[in-house]
Amino acid sequence: MTQWTENPEGGRDRGPVALARAWVEVVVRPTRFFETGVAPGDQAPGLVFAMVVVLFEEAIRFALVPDAYPVVAGSEALSATLWLALAVLLVTPAALHLIAALQTLILMPLASRRAGVSETVQVVGYASAPCLFAGVPDPRLRALLGIWAGTLLVLGLMVRHDLHWKRAALAGAIPASLAFGLGFRAFDAIGVLLRQWYII
Repeated sequence: MTQWTENPEGGRDRGPVALARAWVEVVVRPTRFFETGVAPGDQAPGLVFAMVVVLFEEAIRFALVPDAYPVVAGSEALSATLWLALAVLLVTPAALHLIAALQTLILMPLASRRAGVSETVQVVGYASAPCLFAGVPDPRLRALLGIWAGTLLVLGLMVRHDLHWKRAALAGAIPASLAFGLGFRAFDAIGVLLRQWYII
């Protein structure tokens, strides 16, 4: 599930600079990125990308949100290290692959010319790009970032799996809800906004 090809055809370069460039490309030119930056059988760069997004998001949350994590052994530094390690090294890879597997199952009846599982993993991973800043405790920002990430997921499905936008939106609704609505807390932010606006 984490194959990393030596010479990917059309895939991503490696290293911190390449990760930063990929983030900019996903945010600025997402259609072009999904056309050229995703390679069959080379899902590791997408996984690493998602892990870095979670690292930044959770680090921001830890720094700005009081009591974001339980304190372990009376040490905030130890707590930060432990919870960040769990979120990045354990939760993110497991969640990404489970959501990509679910996305693949949903695509089966909807996409007759769908791409491989590794490309789906990459699409989900790269779609998380806006959530880099989801740790900022502003519900308007978190809601916007979650919707933006969900839109990127739909766009990635359109490009990589050759889907009309309506089918891509249908296929991506549940995975986007899990990844960005629950995982990056966009649903919670939307709930806060609705309560503030006295809609519910």
